[in-house]
Amino acid sequence: MDSDAPNTLIEHFSLLDDTRDPSRRRHLLIDILIIAITAVLCGADRWTEIEEFGKSNEEWFRKFLKLDHGIPSHDTFGRVFALLSPAAFQERFGAWIESVREAYEGEEIVAIDGKSLRRSHDRKRGRGPLHMVSAWAVNNRVVLGQRATEAKSNEITAIPELLGTLMLRGCIVTIDAMGCQKAIAEKIVDQGGDYVLALKGNQGSLAEQVEEAFIDAEARDYEGVQSDYFETVERGHGRREIRRYWTLAELDGIERKDQWKKLNMVGMVQSIREQEGHTSSEYRYYIASIGNDAQRFAKAVRGHWGVENDLHWSLDISFREDESRIREPQAAENFTVLRHITLGLLKNERTLKRGIKTKRLKAGWDERYRAKLLFDVSD
Repeated sequence: MDSDAPNTLIEHFSLLDDTRDPSRRRHLLIDILIIAITAVLCGADRWTEIEEFGKSNEEWFRKFLKLDHGIPSHDTFGRVFALLSPAAFQERFGAWIESVREAYEGEEIVAIDGKSLRRSHDRKRGRGPLHMVSAWAVNNRVVLGQRATEAKSNEITAIPELLGTLMLRGCIVTIDAMGCQKAIAEKIVDQGGDYVLALKGNQGSLAEQVEEAFIDAEARDYEGVQSDYFETVERGHGRREIRRYWTLAELDGIERKDQWKKLNMVGMVQSIREQEGHTSSEYRYYIASIGNDAQRFAKAVRGHWGVENDLHWSLDISFREDESRIREPQAAENFTVLRHITLGLLKNERTLKRGIKTKRLKAGWDERYRAKLLFDVSD
């Protein structure tokens, strides 16, 4: 192993405890992890593919790893990732992310959102598909952390656990209606962040009161009302989209507003889509602690909507996540972390102006590009 090579990944993941029986260890844990990360980066989606990639690139791996017993088998990869503690793996992942995360001029938006791995279910054992709740840094374009649940309904318990692992000072945290809970809002504020939380029927009376507040303000044409407004217009592919953002700082009509820590604004978004002579319109409502600034509110909301394209779409289209048939829960959760690691590496590589799929292919074809992505070296 070249000890002089910049090896941030190796240094961080070398700190992961190896809980395997010492008498049965033939391969170093760090060797297994780096081969798996690299293989997924280069297009592997299964344990068998990781093994074949390792064998095909063994000489290259020996520049960075010991490999005293060569490349592990696919059974070894599957067994190790099924035994590896997801919490410990995610802790090391989070530490590595914080080490490479760039300082962003302005506020970082952290979008908390969930996604089910559709084919990870195991009917024989009565297990539903694994549901992952992830924290996506909108500006840095990396996953900051994740937590697994057995169902979308369990997001309420997973979100506070995930938030507890994150550095939120100076960030705006956005969450959909499932996470609109007083305890979650309080936790965000206590950790130095602000929140923008979507409202739906699960907050029945609160959602109704926010809607009524905007109806009253509109009836007065917003005269004498502490409010702000921002609008965007986008055109493309024969479609025109108008998004209108209103904020209100007057919360007199919101009952129990004092129970929501630092609540100082309610927001409304109208989305209008015009295409082929048809027009559709939709309203969404929010509560927030970010003050009466419609442009700031718009940035947070748009950032959260973007997680569908920047994170979920990339995982499904470029990494074929929904096709994954890894059914052992810990192995499936750990493979998700592998995807998140590699997605962050690929999205933050800006010299190649291509999509994620093409970057994965190039990493597999071009050893110099691969080394640059993983170890920030070009030779």
